[in-house]
Amino acid sequence: MSKLPNVGTTIFSVMSALAAENKAINLSQGFPDYDCSDELKALVNEAMQQGHNQYAPMPGLIQLRSAIAAKVAGLYQQSIDPDTEITITPGGTYAIFTAIATYIRPGDEVIVFEPAYDSYIPNILVNGGVPVQISLSFPEYRINWQEVRNKITPRTRMIMINTPHNPTGSILQEDDIRELEKIVAEFDLLVLSDEVYEHLVFDGHQHHSILKYPNIFKNSFVTFSFGKVFHNTGWKMGYCIAPKHLTQEYRKVHQYLCFSVNTPMQYGLAKFLETPSHYLELPAFYQQKRDYFLELMRDTRFTPLSSKGSYFQLMQYDRISNEGDKDFAVRMTKEFGVAAIPVSAFYENGKDDHVLRFCFAKKNETLERAAERLAKI
Repeated sequence: MSKLPNVGTTIFSVMSALAAENKAINLSQGFPDYDCSDELKALVNEAMQQGHNQYAPMPGLIQLRSAIAAKVAGLYQQSIDPDTEITITPGGTYAIFTAIATYIRPGDEVIVFEPAYDSYIPNILVNGGVPVQISLSFPEYRINWQEVRNKITPRTRMIMINTPHNPTGSILQEDDIRELEKIVAEFDLLVLSDEVYEHLVFDGHQHHSILKYPNIFKNSFVTFSFGKVFHNTGWKMGYCIAPKHLTQEYRKVHQYLCFSVNTPMQYGLAKFLETPSHYLELPAFYQQKRDYFLELMRDTRFTPLSSKGSYFQLMQYDRISNEGDKDFAVRMTKEFGVAAIPVSAFYENGKDDHVLRFCFAKKNETLERAAERLAKI
């Protein structure tokens, strides 16, 4: 009997397959079409050549955990113990699953904001939890904190947040954090904060990491992805930061899910992080791509929504068609050769605001070819 009877192939796999079948430009799945740093690849290769090809320690190499702690201190002015508060994981999605598997028991309720990254609700369900969905307000995609309070029950165990947000590109503001802080204290909730796009914040906005707020962090798992940061999503490298008492429990589960993570890549990333410009230059790099994509899309009938972070841009197509977003996305792929993700796929109930998600983490020539085709719709 299936634990996930209503779950099929993800929309990302479906649209990427459809793009390949129709030789379409794939702006659907969230990965770059350019390579990662030659320097980083050389560092990983060097580690392999030096014989670092056996199991790494279960929590991850201390060199890498120490480099992450130094990064956190520089970015967020917080002291994180690399020995007891950082765990290296095979990707950000794994880090999220493990946090849920560690603390969510059958019947526990988890608050999830929709549209939501597609792994959240299946992760809760497979561990016996009960997802409690709250829709972000359209089109700004902000949290209604009074609605959050209204949905909390004695069974509420955890609240999941994601900033910068996939798929919308919205970010949490200072006032959101203060509301979250009050709720966590009042109801003694755990927080799972997905911050894989931490460096992709635009227009002078700040990333309000939970790591900056000790009163929330003491109840939190905060997850990150090297793949999103360093353009190597296929490496599946990430990490989870949590206070010692939560990390102790997290590692009990982690050691039986994967035990340890790719050794030579950990050596390479540890060295690469010694140069902060490798991640400090990312906001400007991705803002240029977002701005260029928006400029190109001015020649189309799509209407952009605000994207303050991530590498996604939402577009309304209400001036083009009244079709449902899934039908429109499929037709756009087949007839015009550009694939995007229908945002209704990020809602359990299929809420359809006639919006598509485009990934702009692409070469300029890719974005140019895509916009040229989209202008014909």
